[in-house]
Amino acid sequence: MDPNVTLDPTRLVIAALVGLALLLVLIIKFKIHAMLSILIGAVVIGLIAGMPFGDIVTAVDDGIGNTLKGIALLVGLGSMFGAILEVSGGAQTLAVTMVNKFGDQKAAWALGITGLVIAMPVFFDAGLIILIPLAFSLAKRTKRSSLFYVIPLLAGLAVGHAFIPPTPGPVLVATMLGVDLGWVILVGVFCGIFAMIVAGPVWGSICGKKYDVAILEHVAGQEDFDESKLPSFGAVVGIILIPLVLIVLKSLASVIPALSGAEPVLSFLGQPFVALLIATLVAMFLLGTRHGYSLEELEKIMTKSLEPTGLILLVTACGGVLRYMLQYSGLGDVIGNAVSSANLPLVVVAFLVAALVRICVGSATVAMTMAAGIVASMPGLSAYSPMYLACVTAAVAGGATVCSHFNDSGFWLVKSLVGLDEKTTLKTWTIMETLVGGTGFVVALIISFFV
Repeated sequence: MDPNVTLDPTRLVIAALVGLALLLVLIIKFKIHAMLSILIGAVVIGLIAGMPFGDIVTAVDDGIGNTLKGIALLVGLGSMFGAILEVSGGAQTLAVTMVNKFGDQKAAWALGITGLVIAMPVFFDAGLIILIPLAFSLAKRTKRSSLFYVIPLLAGLAVGHAFIPPTPGPVLVATMLGVDLGWVILVGVFCGIFAMIVAGPVWGSICGKKYDVAILEHVAGQEDFDESKLPSFGAVVGIILIPLVLIVLKSLASVIPALSGAEPVLSFLGQPFVALLIATLVAMFLLGTRHGYSLEELEKIMTKSLEPTGLILLVTACGGVLRYMLQYSGLGDVIGNAVSSANLPLVVVAFLVAALVRICVGSATVAMTMAAGIVASMPGLSAYSPMYLACVTAAVAGGATVCSHFNDSGFWLVKSLVGLDEKTTLKTWTIMETLVGGTGFVVALIISFFV
């Protein structure tokens, strides 16, 4: 924004309200694609606010460029990594081994942990489709309601998908807020564990006792997994941990004296794109070529995995446009002053904004994108510690998870896969999602008080 141009604060607020309202109406009422709706809403904010045309174009260019340069490689590499894990049977290996270790009586805990770990490299939908047969198999074997096992699995998948990189959501928010992914992983794991326990085994046990949901007929006769054809448990866990450990070590190297000597090397290896590249190459060898896949087959698998990333990247980029439009117009300062006068912690503001968008629009990605854009436009973010900004990231993720209902595609996916009616889905899945987001937010808020 030209420093010589000062826009009227009242006009800025009106512009924001009109632009955001238009964005929501386009998505909810007219079913316009989220990417177009966010872009239109951002441009309308700039026009109504009175920004010079050149500054509007600059905000669009900077929003797209600066946002994509932080996440494009990560989303692409993460998709490839997850695809190899998926086709190789790595997800089933983790689930079957954990269930065998925990036993049928505590299998709900095993499924919750498995879902949490698998959802980090694998998209939620894919992870659910891969692992839900195991939950049904357990329900058939123990003669219990399928919800005893499905809810913990769903909770783990929701937690891993929302809170812990390299899944795209928290990567997007962290990039917009300028916080190191290592701190986001540490806070996300802490928030995610509590959220998984509350929304998974605990809520799953309540649902399982209250709703006797039989497994669907077309899966009742399915055979159990052939464990002899699955990759080893140690290889799968080791490969999943590679990017997480490297990224966390990079963050810790700057604050732990014992690691200072290795800081240059760890700083390079812990760059998120380097860590994910290493993990992907190791997965190609240990889970790919060693299990009978040719390089040509792996190339096709990884190419196909990139198909859904275009949508994610474009919606995310338009969220960056919204952020820069708010920032360059000066509205970020207005919002920041309003938050300061309201005496609300930034963690709470981030959660509330994301939750409101989630309830209205349904898409967790759009909720994260809009909330991160609004929070990132506020002045003084650099004054907060990396750990506090990681808590803000977790709060955005929590708000973008709560209250899944009829306008969320995940609601209908779960309803159809589990064989529930709409009312039961609201009473089980919707509450589970709210418990995941709410618990994660509360833990992030508590951590923020100490950092």
